Amino acid sequence: MKKFLSLLLSVALVLSVAGCGQPEVQEGLGNGWEPTHSMDVQFAHEFSVDYYEGGYKLITLGDGSRYLTIPEGAAVPKRLAKDIVPLQQPVENIYLAATAAMCLFDSLDRLDAIRLSGTQVDGWYIENARSAMERGDILYAGKYSEPDYERILGEGCCLAIESTMIGHASEVKDKLEELGVPVLIDQASHETHPLGRSEWIKLYGALLNEEEKAEQAFSQQLSYLENAGGEDSTGKTVAFFHVSSSGYVVARKSGDYVSKMIELAGGKYVFENLGDPEKATSTVTIEMETFYATAKDADFIIYNSAITGEISSLEELLTIEPLLKDFKAVQNGNVWCTGQNMYQETMGLGQMILEMHEIFTGTAGDLNYFYKLQ
Repeated sequence: MKKFLSLLLSVALVLSVAGCGQPEVQEGLGNGWEPTHSMDVQFAHEFSVDYYEGGYKLITLGDGSRYLTIPEGAAVPKRLAKDIVPLQQPVENIYLAATAAMCLFDSLDRLDAIRLSGTQVDGWYIENARSAMERGDILYAGKYSEPDYERILGEGCCLAIESTMIGHASEVKDKLEELGVPVLIDQASHETHPLGRSEWIKLYGALLNEEEKAEQAFSQQLSYLENAGGEDSTGKTVAFFHVSSSGYVVARKSGDYVSKMIELAGGKYVFENLGDPEKATSTVTIEMETFYATAKDADFIIYNSAITGEISSLEELLTIEPLLKDFKAVQNGNVWCTGQNMYQETMGLGQMILEMHEIFTGTAGDLNYFYKLQ
C-alpha cells in the first residue's frame, strides 16, 4: 500500500511540474488551418515555408520565429497563434541591415522593395545596390546597432531585416518592435552548406511573391556546383587566410562554409581541426610559426583580401609577410586573392566553387570572385 501511494505521489509530482509554467506549443497557424504544401528546400536548414489556401504563407526560421504573409487585400486570419508575426503584402520600404541579403533581392530584380540600408553607399560592392543609393532610391538609415529610428518610421518601413549580429544589440530589435516595425533575423550565416546560404533567396522569393525567379536563380548556382564535380578530389591542398595588422594569421575555421567550398571544389583545406566547432566564430587567429608549419607546403594560397582590401601583386603580399616567400604556392606561382565582393554576393557561392575548381585544375581564365597575383 505504501509503495502504491508513493507511486501516486510521484506521478502527481511529475504532472504538476510538467504543467507548471510550460508554454503551449502551437502547430501550424494555431487556428486549425492545414497547409496545402511546403516549399522544397534542398540545402538550407534554417527556414521553411508552408503554403495555405488563399495565398497565405507561413515562414518559420531556425530560431523559432514565425511570420505569416497576408495577401494584398486579405485579412489577418482569426485565432492566429500569438507568436506569429503577420506581414501584409506587398512587403515594401524594407530596412535592410543584413548586408549579405542584398544580392538576393538584386537577383530577384526587387531592389525596389528595399528603401533603407544599414550600409552606406561606399560600403557596397554590389553595383545595383550602390547605384540605387546614389540615385536616392535606397537611403542610409544607420548601421544595425545605431539605426535612424526617425527615418525608418518616416519612410513607412514595414519590415527590418537584420543579420545575426543584432544579437549584440538586442535593445535595437526591441525598440524597432516597440515602434511597430517587425524584425526578421536572416540566419543564412548558420547554414553549413554554402548553397544553403544561397537558398535563402527562396525565402525572400516567398516574401515578395517571386518564387519562380528565386527557383531559377538558385538552379543556376546548383548547376555551377554540379559542373565543379561535387566533392571529387583534385588532390590539391589549399590555405585560405589573411594577415592581420598585428601580424597574426587569421584563417577560416575547419568545417565552416568557406572550407566546405574548397572541398566541394575538389581541394583539401590545410587545417583539419582548427577552431572550436561549438563556437559561432568563423575565423581563428594563429601565430605565424604555427601557420608556417601547417601551410608551407600547400599547393595553393587564397589570400582573403576581401577583409584587408585588395592587393595588386605578389611583391605587395610578401611585403605584408616576408615569410611567405618560402611557401610552395608562392614559389610555384599559385597565389590567388579574393575580390572584395566575395562576402556580399551570397548568390554567387555556386559560381565561386566552380571558380575554385578551375583554379585547382589549372583551367581558370577571367574570374568574377578571384584573381591571380603576379
